[in-house]
Amino acid sequence: MAVQAPDIDTLTRNPLEPLSPDEIRRASELLREQRDLGPQVRFVTIGLHEPPKQAVLEHDRDGGPAPDREAFAILYDREHQQTIEAVVSLSGGSVTSWQVIADVQPSVMLEEFFSSEEITRADPRWQEAMRKRGVTDFSLTMIDPWAAGYDIDDPKGRRLVRPLTFVRSREDDNGYARPVEGLIVLVDLDLMEVIDVRDHGVVPLPEKAGNYMPELMFDGDNRPAHTHLRDDVRPLEITQPEGPSFTVDGHAVSWQKWRLRVGYSPREGLVLHQIGYDDRGTLRPVIYRASLSEMYIPYGDPAPTHRIKNVFDEGEYGVGLLLNPLELGCDCLGEIHYFDVTANDQDGQPVTIPNAICMHEEDYGVGWKHTDFRTEKVEVRRSRRLVVSCFATVGNYEYGFFWYLYTDGTIQYEVKLSGIISTGALADGEQPRHGVVVAPGLYGPHHQHFFNVRLDMQVDGERNSVYEVDAAALPPGPDNPYGNAWETKKTLLARESQAQRLIDPFVARNWYIVNPNRINELGQPTCFKLMPGDNVLPLQQEGSQAFSRAQFAYKHLWVTAYEPREMFAAGDYPNQHGSPGGLVEYQKADRPLENEDLVVWYSFGAHHVVRPEDWPVMPVTYAGFMLKPVGFFDGNPALDMPRSTPACHTGNGHDSHDHAAHGDGHGNGSVTR
Repeated sequence: MAVQAPDIDTLTRNPLEPLSPDEIRRASELLREQRDLGPQVRFVTIGLHEPPKQAVLEHDRDGGPAPDREAFAILYDREHQQTIEAVVSLSGGSVTSWQVIADVQPSVMLEEFFSSEEITRADPRWQEAMRKRGVTDFSLTMIDPWAAGYDIDDPKGRRLVRPLTFVRSREDDNGYARPVEGLIVLVDLDLMEVIDVRDHGVVPLPEKAGNYMPELMFDGDNRPAHTHLRDDVRPLEITQPEGPSFTVDGHAVSWQKWRLRVGYSPREGLVLHQIGYDDRGTLRPVIYRASLSEMYIPYGDPAPTHRIKNVFDEGEYGVGLLLNPLELGCDCLGEIHYFDVTANDQDGQPVTIPNAICMHEEDYGVGWKHTDFRTEKVEVRRSRRLVVSCFATVGNYEYGFFWYLYTDGTIQYEVKLSGIISTGALADGEQPRHGVVVAPGLYGPHHQHFFNVRLDMQVDGERNSVYEVDAAALPPGPDNPYGNAWETKKTLLARESQAQRLIDPFVARNWYIVNPNRINELGQPTCFKLMPGDNVLPLQQEGSQAFSRAQFAYKHLWVTAYEPREMFAAGDYPNQHGSPGGLVEYQKADRPLENEDLVVWYSFGAHHVVRPEDWPVMPVTYAGFMLKPVGFFDGNPALDMPRSTPACHTGNGHDSHDHAAHGDGHGNGSVTR
């Protein structure tokens, strides 16, 4: 039966605009009507089906009609245990693609997550295990359904999760303070029943509540763990009397000379599209699409409760579905622009997360400075950065995902890790071999966090090459008569088989993403370099889940030829998958990479040996990387930054004119010896 085209505006939107609530609702309606879907078919995710890159670029360049507006849906048929991918034309009002994907499990749905908690509490075997530990009030238990991972002993062809159990002392307590050690539950999400309970022995519940909210910070004797909150923290206000320097049109952002589009997907969360720089009236592209492609957290403790912790938080849950509504003055500070995002529930209805993405600008200290001590003149400019960020709560952990654009042409990506460690309980007097004690009877297991960011590069155009750049000392001899000479060696990564690389800080290794077709005024190809930050490799050996399923984390840099279906470092469906997908499969074609349309994938890790200071809630720690221009500009792109207003506040409580006190008030100052 033909279906009338939707009465929603799909023609005037930018092709990369995230789906609106009406579009999500209409996509699910079209699927139900045209595929005759019953209640057993659940909507896992509905998001924008991004148009082909060339169609978007031609639309932008030529101003022609926009590509067809489409939604991409992943569905799960409980009755037939099938995963389905569907494409819906919102412009035409029809389902244009319907494909059953064999032998895969889609990500765990929120309705499954919450249902598994109640199913676990109702199971008599679980209840008996809790009674052995002296717990009879099951309403105070907290159930965290962990993705099942891959275990050869698991029943095949069933949709599984492994809930872990914690016990609160009272409502609002930090549940992770009292883990039930050694109790493993296996739930079948299709049958909605517990199919296995394994109790590896009773370990006493830790006594301390481990609370972090001020009204609950009491120890076991009901005495304040901290005498009071600090009373010497004065207000710090960020003001921009004339408003922010950015402008926003829908999801298109202009900030000084940067141009970009803020996007969203239910799996990746925050996505940036079409990052470019307006250089003297010419918009020069840098990145077509930038996103987190996967995150993986393996634990290094072989104890029964902890060896199962091997989670792909993006592929097994969906980071975009777990974003926080952000609050002014808490998560973001200053003149803020928020973007709402819209996901879907399992009935296919839109669910809006307000203020999910925050954008603001920050002062970032001195950007450049020089004092000419001969003339006693000073020039100094401050740096600013545009911040586009979001936070996701994934069970016990919080992850902040931050993109920074700087006035000197730098792009930075940073993950901020906070929240609460996933804990284990200890018998009295026991010391953990694979973790650190953080409170009496409580420890934090060793673990690592690995992230992979997919960068669809477009440095000055769609054809790029990648070089590995190492510093190398020259051997003693005629070319190095004084023993001080060194050079940089550039190695072209010409094929995919050569483009699986590791960092090497001893030679200051970085990678140049070059456009060989664009030359600057010095005769050099234009370029951005990827600069690693702190990084590690997985410690899990061959035969482990990490080695079998997360090969992307065992190399830091991967480069592939652009292919629109290749989006995720661990593959489309890592849930319960026992072998590596994604980058390992993508690179088997060994495609040429020189002067091609390229995707750069960077993997970085945070190595977490827990500290007592990480309890009861973890101070933020950081991981990430930078992209810096190399010959992309003909000189310092921040040279034209205006002088700052020379006013400051001095320690004696009186306003003072900083430069006026030490020079001419225009950045010119004197030096006294």
